[in-house]
Amino acid sequence: MKKFSLIFAIALAFTSCASLNQARLMQSGAKVMQALSISDNDIKGYVSQSVAQLDAQNQIVTSGNYVTRLNKITKGLTQVDGTPLTFKVYKNNEINAFACADGNVRVYTGLLDVMTDDEALGVIGHEVGHVAMKHTLNAYKASLFSSAAMDVLASTGNVAASLTDSVFGQLAEQMVNAKYSRKQETEADDFGYDFLKGAGKNPYYMALAFEKLMDKSQSGTSAQVTSIANLFSSHPDTQSRIDRVNKKAAAEGYTRPTK
Repeated sequence: MKKFSLIFAIALAFTSCASLNQARLMQSGAKVMQALSISDNDIKGYVSQSVAQLDAQNQIVTSGNYVTRLNKITKGLTQVDGTPLTFKVYKNNEINAFACADGNVRVYTGLLDVMTDDEALGVIGHEVGHVAMKHTLNAYKASLFSSAAMDVLASTGNVAASLTDSVFGQLAEQMVNAKYSRKQETEADDFGYDFLKGAGKNPYYMALAFEKLMDKSQSGTSAQVTSIANLFSSHPDTQSRIDRVNKKAAAEGYTRPTK
């Protein structure tokens, strides 16, 4: 009798595990199907709500020299591949800037403090490059898919379901600190290089911007070092990126500006 009970218990355990695994598999499948059903416009809508969270948490500069400079730097930059661009300045000493999949671009006062207008344009061009090539959109979608928010969307079967402010806040933080692959960073560098040329600027300013970032990453405050690490990943390393821009600009006949 005891032997039969033991066999029954084992069988029941296997049945329970199978049911649990099946439930998990079904839940995972629902999340996958839900993720596949989310359009780029859906993602941009979520991004806009995450940006709203960031704007509420940061001090936006609305007038003065920083705004005047940013307006001058970005004059004529209204869209990229059909996505409207909107620029704002955050009052923050960190050396940072980021562009979002919905076209919102935020530039920190700390970056404007250490960069010339043309250098800042090169950095902005790099960040906009991530938008143009959908790096930011895909990174946000990956963050959304891996978050608990996907459980909410999958359970409701509604990609337009409202998410909590805390979820948008978490996704916003991941968006600002997104890390890109070596290939993606190189593509964004090339976009920023051509971005400067398209604006009638010397593309060498891309290298000068990188040099300042490298210098500040070694001599800046801890907050600046952290923000620079977030702004430009180490793939590839900064010196290699500088050398690549210098070589490309020299080959195209540009003269390196004096510092």
